[in-house]
Amino acid sequence: MATKVMPLYQEKHVTQISNDYRSIHSKHVVKEHTSRKSSSKSVNQVQAKATEAMAEPAYTIPVFRQRNADEVEEYQRVSSHVGKGLAAIQQELHRMRVATKTQVENIAIQNEVKLMMTKKVELCEEAHKLPDFLVPLRPHTVWEKTPVKLFCTVQGHPRPIVKWYKGGVLVDPLSAPGKYKIESKYGVHSLIISRCVVSDTAEYNAVATNHHGSATSKATVTVKRPGGGAVENSQLSGQVPHLTVIHPSKLEITLMDMFGVTFGVEGGSVSLVCTMVVVPDLPNLPPLAEWYRDDKLLKSGKLAEMKVGGGVASLTLPHLAKDDEGLYTLRMWTKDGTAEHSAYLFVRDAAPSVAGVPGAPMSVKAFDISMDYVLVAWKPPNTTSEPAITGYFVDKCEAGSDSWVQCNDAPVKICKYPVHGLSVGHVYHFRVRAVNSAGISRPSRKSDKVTALDPAESERLQVIKLDGKHEVVIKADDLEGYVTIPGEPTDVHASEIFKSYIVLSWKPPSPRGRAPLWYLIEKSIAGIESWQRINTAVKLQSPRYPVFDLEDGKKYQFRVYSVNLYGSSEASELTDPIQKVDKHGCERPSGVPSAPGQVVATRNTKSSVFVQWDPPKHPNKLMGYYIDACIVGSKQWAPCNHKPYKHTRFVVHGLIPGETYVFRVQAVNVYGLSDESQESTPITVEPALMGGVEYATPGPPFGITMLNCDGSSMTLAWKSPKHTGGSKINAYYLDKRNADTLAWKEVNATATKERIYTVENLTAGTFYEFKIQAGNLAGVGVPSAPSSPLKCEAWTMTEPGPPYDLSFSEVRGDSLVILWKASVYTGASAVTGYFVDRAKKGSSDFVTLNEEAVSHRYLQVTGLEEGELYVFKVRAVNAEGIGKSSQPSEPVCAKALPGTKEICCSVDEDTGDIFLSFDACEISETSKFVWSKNYKAIGDSTEVSIATDGRRSKLTFTSPNKEDLGSYSVVVTDTDGVSASHTLSEDALNSMLELSYAIRHPIVPLKHGLNYEILEKGHVRFWLQALKLSPAVSYRFIVNDKEVTSSESQKISHDVASGVIQMTVDHFTKANEGTYTVQIHDGKAKNQTSLVLVGDVFKSALKEAEFQRKEHIRKQGPHFGEYLSFYVEEDCTVMLVCKVANVKKETAFHWFKDDEEIVLDVAPNVMSGSCALPIPMFSRKDQGIYKATLSDDRGKDASLFDISGQVFDAIINAIAHIAGSSASDLVLQCTPEGIRLQCYMKYYTEEIKASWFHRESKIASSEKMRIGGTAEMAWMQICDPTDKEKGQYSIEILDSPTSHTRSFDLSGQAYTDAFEEYQRLKAAAFAEKNRGRVVGGLPDVVTIMEKKTLSLTCTVWGDPTPEVTWFKNEQEVASSEHTKIAFEAGKFSSLTINAVTSEDSGKYSINVRNKYGGEFVEITVSVYKQGEDIPEPKLGQMSRGGAAPVAAKSPAPPPKTPTPTPPPSVKSPTPAPSIKSPTPTPKSPTPPRSVKSPTPPRAMKSPTPPRK
Repeated sequence: MATKVMPLYQEKHVTQISNDYRSIHSKHVVKEHTSRKSSSKSVNQVQAKATEAMAEPAYTIPVFRQRNADEVEEYQRVSSHVGKGLAAIQQELHRMRVATKTQVENIAIQNEVKLMMTKKVELCEEAHKLPDFLVPLRPHTVWEKTPVKLFCTVQGHPRPIVKWYKGGVLVDPLSAPGKYKIESKYGVHSLIISRCVVSDTAEYNAVATNHHGSATSKATVTVKRPGGGAVENSQLSGQVPHLTVIHPSKLEITLMDMFGVTFGVEGGSVSLVCTMVVVPDLPNLPPLAEWYRDDKLLKSGKLAEMKVGGGVASLTLPHLAKDDEGLYTLRMWTKDGTAEHSAYLFVRDAAPSVAGVPGAPMSVKAFDISMDYVLVAWKPPNTTSEPAITGYFVDKCEAGSDSWVQCNDAPVKICKYPVHGLSVGHVYHFRVRAVNSAGISRPSRKSDKVTALDPAESERLQVIKLDGKHEVVIKADDLEGYVTIPGEPTDVHASEIFKSYIVLSWKPPSPRGRAPLWYLIEKSIAGIESWQRINTAVKLQSPRYPVFDLEDGKKYQFRVYSVNLYGSSEASELTDPIQKVDKHGCERPSGVPSAPGQVVATRNTKSSVFVQWDPPKHPNKLMGYYIDACIVGSKQWAPCNHKPYKHTRFVVHGLIPGETYVFRVQAVNVYGLSDESQESTPITVEPALMGGVEYATPGPPFGITMLNCDGSSMTLAWKSPKHTGGSKINAYYLDKRNADTLAWKEVNATATKERIYTVENLTAGTFYEFKIQAGNLAGVGVPSAPSSPLKCEAWTMTEPGPPYDLSFSEVRGDSLVILWKASVYTGASAVTGYFVDRAKKGSSDFVTLNEEAVSHRYLQVTGLEEGELYVFKVRAVNAEGIGKSSQPSEPVCAKALPGTKEICCSVDEDTGDIFLSFDACEISETSKFVWSKNYKAIGDSTEVSIATDGRRSKLTFTSPNKEDLGSYSVVVTDTDGVSASHTLSEDALNSMLELSYAIRHPIVPLKHGLNYEILEKGHVRFWLQALKLSPAVSYRFIVNDKEVTSSESQKISHDVASGVIQMTVDHFTKANEGTYTVQIHDGKAKNQTSLVLVGDVFKSALKEAEFQRKEHIRKQGPHFGEYLSFYVEEDCTVMLVCKVANVKKETAFHWFKDDEEIVLDVAPNVMSGSCALPIPMFSRKDQGIYKATLSDDRGKDASLFDISGQVFDAIINAIAHIAGSSASDLVLQCTPEGIRLQCYMKYYTEEIKASWFHRESKIASSEKMRIGGTAEMAWMQICDPTDKEKGQYSIEILDSPTSHTRSFDLSGQAYTDAFEEYQRLKAAAFAEKNRGRVVGGLPDVVTIMEKKTLSLTCTVWGDPTPEVTWFKNEQEVASSEHTKIAFEAGKFSSLTINAVTSEDSGKYSINVRNKYGGEFVEITVSVYKQGEDIPEPKLGQMSRGGAAPVAAKSPAPPPKTPTPTPPPSVKSPTPAPSIKSPTPTPKSPTPPRSVKSPTPPRAMKSPTPPRK
C-alpha cells in the first residue's frame, strides 16, 4: 500500500484533529530569537529556513581573465573529473539535508510544546496559500563543459508542482538523456544541467502551480568558452571563476547547542562552544561572530582565543583569572539582524598556598599616566571566612622582563596607589597582591602595557603648511621666543586625598622655557611660613606627585616651582589648606559604603536562585556587590561571585538542588567591603513553576517502536517524556490512524501506566501511525510526533525481535552502565544473550562492545572519552542467530553530573551495622531512591532495610553473609540520571565483619601504647594515648604487679581532649626496674597495655635519666649552649666557636691547647653569647686538644675539641674547598734553575691534597720535578728542562668529594719562549755570580788628622780576576810617593796616602770590574788639623753598605770584555703585572756588602698575576 508523506508542518496540524477530552488544541508556531529583538515567524518560514539550509549555495562567476595554452589544458583536465565527484557531493548534501531537517524539527517541536501548554485555541482549517518562492532562482555564469545547478524553494498549500522552462520551452529530461536532471526533495526543487555548452545560455524559468494559482522565478545561465564566450567584454575573458562575494550579514544562522553557565578556577582554562546551522554554509565564508563580556567587545589574543567555522563558534580562555568572570554573549550577524546567546562564567579563587590568605585582586588598570607617574587602581577580592584584608602591595615590571619590583614598602589600605619614579619612554606592567594576617595572596593578572610618556606632548605640537604643499611640525615651545626661564605652575591642588597619602596636581607653566623642565615642591603647615622641600632626591618631570608623610590632624599648604637648566620660576600660588579627610570632613578610612538593604531570594531553576536587594543608602562611589551563600545550619559562607557585580539583582548558579540556603550581600568600593547585609529568608533550591503553566503537564513521549506483530495486533513501546511536569507520570494514552487517512482514533480509553502496549483489532497488511500522550496530576500533555508508518504484518523470522527501553545509569567521564528490557518477540527459540553496539553521535560506524553475548540485561561500558556523545544499540541472540537491533538510544554524554558521589560502604560506629549509603547531588520533591542488586530492584526483603533521609539513602544488611555479595546500585528518580553502584566483595565483607564485631564488643582504641621518655630534669614520664576518651574514663597503673597511686614523687594524670594518660617519676633509680601496666575502663570499652623495662633497656633509660639530671644541674651555672665546633672563613682562617649561656660579666672564659692557656689580644666577651678562637695559617702544627672553660661563683663548665684524625681532615677539606675555588690559572715563571708553574690561591699548605699531572700522569717530587709551595701559592719546577717536558700540565686540588683543576699547555711557542727566558736567566745568574765585586774592608766615611797615614784596604773577588781602579773626586788616582796603590794576589787592593793634608780630603772610590761586570764603591775622607774638633759626616753622605751607580761620564776605562746585558724576560701567556722573581741571587764565597754594580743587570720581572 502506498504511503502518503506529508511535510512536517502539515503533520503537526493534522495531529490535532481529535475531539477527545484529552486533546489540547493549539496552532503550531515556531519562535525564533534574534539579537536584541524577538520576532515570531510562521511554520512556513521555519520550513523556508530548512529548505535554504538544504540547498547548495549559488555559484556565480564574476570577472574573467585570459588564459594561456597551459592553463587551458590544465583547466580541461580538471573539468573532466568534475562529474566523477558529483555523486559524492550529492550524498554529502543529502546527509546535511537530513541533519538540518532533524535539527529544525526538534526546534519546532519544543516551541510547539511551550505554546500548547500556555494557550488553548480552536483548530482552524489550514489557510489556503498561493505558491510563493522563498528562495528564488539565481543567475549563474559557468565554463563550457562544466555542470550548473539551479535551485529554488517554494511554499504553498496544497503543495505546488514545479515545472522548468528554457526560453519558454518546457525542459524534458527524456529528450536529452543525461543532459538534464530534475530533483524535488524536502521542498527544494533543482534543475541540474551537466556538461554545459554555449547553446545552454538562456533564461530559465521555474513555474510553481497549485489550484489557487501559480508563481514564476527566472534566472539567466551564461556559458563561457575559454578564449571567448557569450560576454562581449573581452577583458573578462579567460579569468578563473570565483564565488560571488557574500557578506556575512547575508547568511541565515540558527543557533543550536549553546553553552550554559560555566564554572572555572584561576589558572585553568575554559571553552565556550556554540553550534549552529548556517545557510548557505560556505567553507571560505565563515559567519561573523562577536564575543562580549558584560557588553564589552572582546578581541582575540593570548587571553581569548576565538574560532568560528564548520558550524561551530568557540571562545577559549586559556589562562583564567577572576577578571574573566562575567556574562558572556555570542552575537552572530544574520540576514535578519543578529542571533545571540548569553551565559554567565564564574571563576573562583585558586587553592591558596597558605590557609586563610585572601584571594587575588583583579581589574588592575593604570590611570593619569605621565612621564614618571601613574595611578594604579584595582578591585578588592571577596572575603568570607578569611581574615580581613589589611592592605595591598603594588608591583611593577618592565615589558619583556619577568623581574617584578615592589613599589610600596608598607601595604596600602585602599585600592589606589600612585607609582612615581618611572623612566620616561619605558613600558610597564603592574600587578597587585592582597595582604591579611595569614599572609600574602596570589598576584593579580598583570595590567595592560603602560608607557611612561607626557600625555600633553602632542598638544604642544602644531602643523604649519607652506605654499599649501609642505607641512612643518613645530613645538609650542618654539613659539615662546627666547624665554629661557619657565613660568610658574598654576592650579596646584590635591587630586587624591586618602588616609595614607595625597596626590598633588598642577598645570604645567607657560612659557615652559627652552630646556627640559622639572619641578620642586615645598610644604608648610598652614599658617606657619616654614617651608620644607619634599622631593629633594627626586627629579620630578610630571605635574603629579604623591605625598605620604603628612601628620594626622594637621593642615598643610603646598607650592611648586618650575626649574630648568637656566633657572627656577617663581613659586606657584599656595594651595588651600589640605587635611587628610574625606569630603564629609571625617577621617579616613570611613569611606566604605553602607550595608545593602533588604535581600530577597526567589526560586529560579533546580540549581539556581534569583537574588535581589536594595542598594546602600551611602554608596560612596560604588564598584559593585559581592553575594555570599550559606546552607542553613552550616554557618559556612561561600562566595557566589568572585568579581564585583554592578546591578542589584543576580542569579546564583551552582547550588545543590533541594538544599536550603540563605544569602547576604556586601557593597564594594575603593576603600574595601561594607558590612554584610541582613540575611535573606531561607529558600530551598527547586525549579520555579513559571506561573504554574510551563511544567504543569508532561512533555511528549518519543521513540515509538514496534516490538512484535502477529498480523492482527502490534506491541508498541516508547520512551517517557523528557519533562515530567513536576509530578509523576501516571497515565499514557494511545491514538492510531491509517496512514492514508487524517483522522485519529483512540486506542485505550483506560490509561496504561506501562510504556508498552499491545494494540488489538488491526487489519493485516495495513500501514498504521501512532501517537502517544502522557498524563500526570496536572493533566494530559501534548501528544508525541506521529510514528513512522508501521505495517501490520505477522513476524515469522526465527531470530528474536529488538530489545527496547534502553536506559543509562552511573554515567561518568569514562564509563556508564546501559540497561534494557528483553525482546517481546523471541523468535523460534528462547533468547540466550545480548550484544551491545556503540557509536559516536553523528557516526554510523557501530562497534560491538562484548565479544560474547551477555545473559543479563545490563552491561558496564568503559573506555569512553570524557565529554563525547555516544549512541547505543542492543541485539538479542537465540539459537537461530542474532535478531534486529533496538532503536538507537538517545545520545548520552560521557560526563558525570556536577557533585556526583559514589556509594559508601561502611560500618556504623555506634551499632556495628554494615551499610551502604548514597548522597544524591540533586533531588526533587518527587524523587525516590531505587536500590537494586545485580540491577534487579530490591523489593520487600528481610535481608536488608532501606531508610531515606533528605538527600541520603541508606541500605543496611540485617545479617550479612556470603549471600549478600554482589553489585548494588541505586537510582534517584526524577533527576538527570543521578545514580551509582558498588560491588561488595568477599574480602571487603570480611573486613567489615571484623570491624562490626569490634564495635559491638568495644575496646578503648589506642593511638600509642605504653611508652616512656626522659624529661629535662631526669624525670621519667610513662604515657599512652587513646584515640578517644570520655570524661568518665578510669584507669590503673600497675608496677611489678602492685598498683601505684599518684603522690609527690610520682604524679598520675590524664587529658580527655588529647587522650593521654601519664605517670611522671621524679627520681628514677634502680628500684624502678620492672614491668609497667595500665588498665583502662571507659564505659563498656576497656583495654590494657604494658611496658617491660628491664635489662639493657632499663640501664639505658637509667643512664639517660642520670645524664639529664646532671645536665640540669650544669645549666644552673654558666655553661655552654653549644659546644666547640669549627668553620673556615673565606680567608682560610679556621675559627673555633662555641655558644655560652647563663653567664654574667664576672664569668671567666679561657682558651687552652694541650692544657696550655692561649692568651688572645682581645679577651673573649661572654656577654655576646658566643666566643671564637681564630687559627690563621692552619697546618699540621695546629693539631691538638683545644679546650674552652667557663667559671664564676655559680659553677664552671668546659668544652673539649680534638683537632686530629677525621676532624683535622674535615678542616683541611674545608680549607681546600675555599683554596681550590679561589685558585688562579697556572702561571709560567722562569728561574735560573728551570721553568716553574705557579698556582696562586687564598691559602696553601702542604696538607692540602694537591696533585700535579703531566699528560694525565701524576708527578712525584724529584730532582727533576720539584714540588713545593708557599702560603700564597703552590708551584712545580722543571729543572734543566728538555723537549721531553713539553705537554699539558695541571694541578688538581681535592676537597672531598669535589675537585678543582687548573691546567697549562707547555708546548709550542709557550715552551719556546719559556726555554729562551730560562737560558737568559741562567746566563744572568752565572754572570752575577762571577762578576767583580768588593767583598769587604772599606768604610763609608774616614776622618783622619793631618800628618797621619791613611790606608784604604779592601778585599775584591771575581772570576776571572777583576781589574781594580781608584778614583778621587771622579779622577783616577795614579800611584806615587804620596799615594801608593797596591793589588796583591788578585784579592787584596789598597790605597795608602802618606802624611795626609787637607788637600787629601774628598770622595774616593774604587772600581772593580771583569768581563761579567763590576762594582763601584765610594769612601768619603775628611782631614782635620790637630786641635780641631773631629768633623761630623755631612748630610747626604751614603749610609754604610750603599752603592752608587757609575756616572755617565766616568773616567774609568771600559773593561776588556763588555758586561753582558740579559734579553727581555719571557712572559707567560697569562698577562699580569710583574713582580720580582722569588729566585735568590747565587751567593759568592765572601758575603757581599750589597752594593750595586756600575753596570747593573736588567731587572727580571715575573708575569705572576695578582692574588684573586
